[in-house]
Amino acid sequence: MSELAKALGRNIREKRKKNGFSQDAFALAAGIDRSYIGRVERGEVNITVEKLYEIASVLQCEPASLLPAHTTL
Repeated sequence: MSELAKALGRNIREKRKKNGFSQDAFALAAGIDRSYIGRVERGEVNITVEKLYEIASVLQCEPASLLPAHTTL
């Protein structure tokens, strides 16, 4: 997958862990399949803007804060 998807996945994983969510608990709170969250965090899928907003809502952050800086690509 692209470096962008991988960097986004790393950011989501880091924020999820900082918020004290296991992958299972996070998936349940977000209403998203756990295996899909795993694929997102590994950068194996490109998520939609709608999913980004859903994830950010559960993580209680702005969606833009999950996006990687241009320099990390």
